[in-house]
Formats: sequence, structure tokens, C-alpha cells
Amino acid sequence: MNINNQSIIGKIVAENYKTASIFKQYRIDFCCNGNRTIGDASRDKQLDEEKLINELLAVVNKKEESGIDFQAFPLDLLVDYIEKTHHRYIDTKIPEITPFLRKIVQVHGGNHPELAEVEKLFLESAGALSAHLRKEELMLFPHIRQLVKAELSGEKMPRSKAGLVAAMIAQMEREHDTEGERFRTISKLTGEYTPPEDACNTYRVTLNLLNEFEDDLHRHIHLENNILFPKSIALEQALQE
Repeated sequence: MNINNQSIIGKIVAENYKTASIFKQYRIDFCCNGNRTIGDASRDKQLDEEKLINELLAVVNKKEESGIDFQAFPLDLLVDYIEKTHHRYIDTKIPEITPFLRKIVQVHGGNHPELAEVEKLFLESAGALSAHLRKEELMLFPHIRQLVKAELSGEKMPRSKAGLVAAMIAQMEREHDTEGERFRTISKLTGEYTPPEDACNTYRVTLNLLNEFEDDLHRHIHLENNILFPKSIALEQALQE
């Protein structure tokens, strides 16, 4: 795998997800802003470009069992994976995290007023994400599955549907950007999910859950923005009459 200062961050992670750990270490967004180059990210974060590239290459070349190659997934299989893994995770974790947040705001909010803002942001995200998932499941994903069926049967898509998937994807990406920014704020407010000295066990568990939620959201958005969406747009264009 070749990596240089013109390499696109999202494409690097799409080809080898192990590199995500390096980008996360330097707080480089590889999902919502994955279209930037290594050079751009290095300048923004004031990093040694050569050092960053070498660390990425070291991770890529490390001998270990390879992870799942999502690039090789057929689009309908990738859609199924995203629904059953990441959509299900969000639907399960929101009702688990919400009461924990409410409790620590009530108990620790006096000493840590930022917790009220964290709770507010999480509830906003919970509502927006729930609506976002349903739009994907009921509108976008069925259209992607239809594209796959058309390709397998050798059909062309009617002109009346030209650009429909691309337009829906553009909206989904805007919503991804909003949630990515919301969780960056939550991370900043909590000191990157670091518990204060007076934190009780519930406080610590809540921060861990929020951290895990953001990590899963990053993986989720990465799979869509950097793999599923570009391939779906390319397929839609290839099937136009």
C-alpha cells in the first residue's frame, strides 16, 4: 500500500481500517472529513508529515490477521452489515446511555455544569440519528439494493430515477457532518471522556459508553462515506440509460 502526502485519508482507511487508530490518536477525522489529503491534515494539526506517513505504513505492514475487507463486500451485503451491526448498535445504546446521563447530571451537575450540555447534545443526537437511520433503511438502502439487482439482471435504470441515489446520499452526508461535529463537542466537553477525580462508578461507566458510542459512529460513517456511498453513486451512473 502506497501512502504519500497526496493520499486521501478516507481512502487509506477504506483500504486498511487499522490505520484508523493512528488518525484517531492525532484527532484527525477520517469519516466526515475523509476527503482531505495527508498533507492537508498534517498542516491543520501541525504534525510532522513524514512521521505520520511512517506511522501509517508501520500499521499497514504489521504482520497480523487481517480484518474484514469491506471493500470486497457486494453493496447489498455491505448495506445488510451496516444495518445489522451499526444501526442496531445505535438503537440499543441510546436507551442504555440516556438514563445514565440523566443520573450523573442530577448527582454531579453542581460540580460539573458541562454535564447538562453533554446530556442536551446527546439527546439531540439521539433524535437526529434515529430519524437518520430510518431514512436510510426505508429510502436509501432499498434503492441501493435495487441498483444491485439491476446490475445482476443487466437492466438499466430509467432516466426518471437519474441521480436519485446521489441526491439522497448528499443529504445523508450532511447529516453525518452534523453528528460528527456534535460528538466532537461532547468529546471536548468531557476532556475526551476522561473522568474527574470525584467521578463515581456510574459517571465513569457513562463516559466509557459515550466514548464507545462515538467510536462506533466513526466506523459507521466511515463505511458509508468512504465505501458504500462512492460505490453506490458509481453504480447508479453506470446503470443510467
